[in-house]
Amino acid sequence: MRNSKIAVIGLGQMGMALAVQLSEYGAEVIGIDHNLTVVEAAKDKIAYVVNMDSTDQNALLSQNIEEVDTAVVTIGENFENVVLTTVILQEIGVKHIISRATNKHQQLILEKMGVHEILNPEANEGKLLAHRLIHPSIKKFFPLPDEYEIVEIDTPKRVANMMLKDMGLRERYNLNLITIKSCFETLDPVTGKTKQEEHITGVPKADSVIKGSDKIVIMGKKGDVNRFIEVNS
Repeated sequence: MRNSKIAVIGLGQMGMALAVQLSEYGAEVIGIDHNLTVVEAAKDKIAYVVNMDSTDQNALLSQNIEEVDTAVVTIGENFENVVLTTVILQEIGVKHIISRATNKHQQLILEKMGVHEILNPEANEGKLLAHRLIHPSIKKFFPLPDEYEIVEIDTPKRVANMMLKDMGLRERYNLNLITIKSCFETLDPVTGKTKQEEHITGVPKADSVIKGSDKIVIMGKKGDVNRFIEVNS
């Protein structure tokens, strides 16, 4: 996913953070905003930035937006423009659309429109989205100082069914495994139906086996986390 082409429409605080992080991960990013001052400020951070009205279909088509892998609508100040932009992206056939909602009512509207994903304005949401667009296996993300982070990821294919001691997390990748999350089917005593439940292993031991269906929670520097995922996916 590092060579993905992603449009970020709306370069406010969240949009700018998302676009910059995606650029750092190696994605091809096109940043779009109607405010010329914002666009000028973004030129030093994003390789390609355009000043345009995203509710103008011809303007979007002039940038070949229909060819991007993902378009993220991060407009924050005007929900009507979020809706209009999203409709246009749907009409021109963008493969994957993520739109921002700032409350439950807006979220409901976007859900009814059939938006693929809905982005909430929490501080870490943009960074998590950047992680997931580059590495879809990342499910949760918590940033730490000095470029460290804690992430929850699907177990990469190449380490599935390995013992922890054979994965070389510390030796090869400078990472620490915090815990393992496993999913089990249990019987609901009230309904009599089976349901999925997640359980934490606790502190993993050297002979703990990481199943392919598990999620693992690891801590380390951003670059080491990315390398571990890329090498073993």
